[in-house]
Amino acid sequence: MTTLPPMRLRLMLASLLTVAFLGALDHTVVATSLATIAGELGALPQMGLVVVSYTLASTVATPVVGRLGDLMDPRRVYLVGVVVFVAASLACGFAQSMGTLVAARTVQGIGAAGIQLTAQTLVAAVAAPRLRPRYLSIVGAAFPIAIVVGPVLGGIITDTLGWRWVFWINVPLGAAALLAAAVAVPRLRPSARGRLDLLGAAAFAAAAVPLVLAVSWVGEDGGASPRVAAAAAFAAAGSVAFLASQARAAQPLLPPRFLRDRTLACCLVLSASIGVGLLSVVSYIPTYVQMVFQTTVTVSGLVPIATVLGMLAASLTTGWLAGRSGRYRAVTAAGPVAAAVGLLGVAYVPVGAPLWVPMALMALVGVGAGAYMNLVVAVVQSSVHPAETGAATSAVNLVRQLGVSVTAAVVGTAVGSGAAAALPAGVDAGGLTPDALRALAPAARAGVADAYASAFSPVFLCLALVFVLATAAAALMPAGRLPDEERGRGEAPAPLGGDPPEPPTTGVRP
Repeated sequence: MTTLPPMRLRLMLASLLTVAFLGALDHTVVATSLATIAGELGALPQMGLVVVSYTLASTVATPVVGRLGDLMDPRRVYLVGVVVFVAASLACGFAQSMGTLVAARTVQGIGAAGIQLTAQTLVAAVAAPRLRPRYLSIVGAAFPIAIVVGPVLGGIITDTLGWRWVFWINVPLGAAALLAAAVAVPRLRPSARGRLDLLGAAAFAAAAVPLVLAVSWVGEDGGASPRVAAAAAFAAAGSVAFLASQARAAQPLLPPRFLRDRTLACCLVLSASIGVGLLSVVSYIPTYVQMVFQTTVTVSGLVPIATVLGMLAASLTTGWLAGRSGRYRAVTAAGPVAAAVGLLGVAYVPVGAPLWVPMALMALVGVGAGAYMNLVVAVVQSSVHPAETGAATSAVNLVRQLGVSVTAAVVGTAVGSGAAAALPAGVDAGGLTPDALRALAPAARAGVADAYASAFSPVFLCLALVFVLATAAAALMPAGRLPDEERGRGEAPAPLGGDPPEPPTTGVRP
């Protein structure tokens, strides 16, 4: 572990937060501009590829980047990730065809994985375990802020400067953050020795790519279809190959031993619950509010904003508290309980209730998930040998990201089909917009509200069950406290396969 002067540490955290915000922002800011982009490039049917290519590349790159952070200087991995992200953003803005834009977005997704994941690894390299929750909550604030700011910022930029500036805005901000990181982030020695598991990386790509494609096609096809079935079969075969490769690799991307460690396994379940139970449904909340409570599009955005603000406030608070006491088990248990209670409440909110009721309940869900969102990363980093910090950090992020990708498609299909089947006679599901809803007769509007409420209610109940399972995982987590100092070799578990890791060598190079 490297100790930095306070000023240099603050500069480093500012750089990590800025670049992490840019990476998270590109998940949300582009959504508002999709129709404009597809229209100008004349490729409306391929519009979804702008999002899918970014998500796919980021997912596939996550475990690879995590292991590279162990086998190389994480500072170098981070700086390369920033350069790749900024260069790809520049290329996205200059794209003259959908094929060029999708290719640039793929590279941009790889860079995003590098900067977001390595930012967390760098925190582990410069901060004692007791301080990591506080610093991780600061860097992790980028994601909830991006959820709120992204759609609005994307619309403003597209309407005033044009959609290309949605990507070009990353260039000056990324360059400034790159300069700050070059000055503030210390040079670090690799914490592990060996070669990157290229076979495992290929097998993981063979599993992740068809999996993400399958869940995206489920929403397009409205359920099972030949291409969904084929992609699912390829994903299953790739998963088997990946698991087999990890059992034999000397430096596996995701060591199987992680699943046999009770603390790590519980943290993985907790992290996945955030992706499955909350992040997957946040983008559908405005539709729920518009159709059930029959508000305007602008007003419907207040509920997800309340959710995200609750998440942000809880993350910063628990990060500060855990940094003072080192205790984390009570928070990881209380968080999913609060989220489950909130979702159960939303599932049973009557149609005629005032809007502040679902807003308060979803804020409670955000508080519950935010309470342990970044804390589990700090717990995992402190539970493994320093030579496995990058791999463990990538595992926590990967299960959350896969949970969002898979569950979001399932939720969209369930809500779409459920609401369409329950709509009153004479109401066309294809042309039902908030404006069209307000033009209907009062009886028809009430029927639409009931239809969407009946479609969303079982979804909220199922997601509440996810947080109940997360509560059970938190209860099974061994009691402990984050230590004041990094553990030594004698206290750290050895990875599966090959020799035990070398003693920690992370430090400032002379």
